[in-house]
Amino acid sequence: MALYQRVMPRYAMKVEYHGAPFAGWQRQKDQPSVQGAIEAALAKLEPREHTIAAAGRTDTGVHGLGQVAHCDMQKDWDPFRLSEALNFHLKPAPVAILQVAQVADDWHARFSAIERQYLFRLLPRRAPATHDKGQVWQIGHDLDVEAMQAAADMLVGRHDFTTFRSSICQAASPVKTLDELRIERVPGLSGDEIHFHVRARSFLHNQVRSFVGTLERVGAGSWTPEDVRDALEAKNRAACGPVCPGHGLYLARVGYPSDPFA
Repeated sequence: MALYQRVMPRYAMKVEYHGAPFAGWQRQKDQPSVQGAIEAALAKLEPREHTIAAAGRTDTGVHGLGQVAHCDMQKDWDPFRLSEALNFHLKPAPVAILQVAQVADDWHARFSAIERQYLFRLLPRRAPATHDKGQVWQIGHDLDVEAMQAAADMLVGRHDFTTFRSSICQAASPVKTLDELRIERVPGLSGDEIHFHVRARSFLHNQVRSFVGTLERVGAGSWTPEDVRDALEAKNRAACGPVCPGHGLYLARVGYPSDPFA
């Protein structure tokens, strides 16, 4: 009889989480992480060490609306039952498995992805945020959205983004293609928000937060759109504007050639 090793079935998971209690997505030795919470829940279902992979490693305080990860299981799980069981064991952590789908053995949450979309929420008002505290970046002055969009348009395309790259970024190259950086004013019950929609195949460390912090200076009138162009062309981290905090940032969607959750 021929001997063979059984391939463990692989499952894609769409994950939503509130980033405030976590030191980011990636598993940490002495700090809570989203990855660690999900792996602990998986260990309740199949007692062993689990390692999951995600489409993107969000930083401390950053939220997830449509993060995607994958796990390998020893038994064949019905996807709905697996999501329900994980959500039960994830309580009370602010992490939810929105969908689970069985995928091919060579499908990978990170390497199979063809784009990532981020949303950044900015609240320009003086009164303190209450319901959305920790979920928006609040500033005490209004912003010129048209000026910010004019500056943002200069960043779209393929560029050397060294200026907007963290000094600890581990990417092999600072050259990336930015497909979209769209800014809109969104009416809300507690005041208008300004939303930044950012889309690319991949991003450098702190790239989106560097964009938003720099563009805020344009909206406030401290920078011109041409100053952003000059900062980009400088290819120097010192030319970047302030880096905004992470709690207004959301990993909104991950795109694949074929949607595993369709």
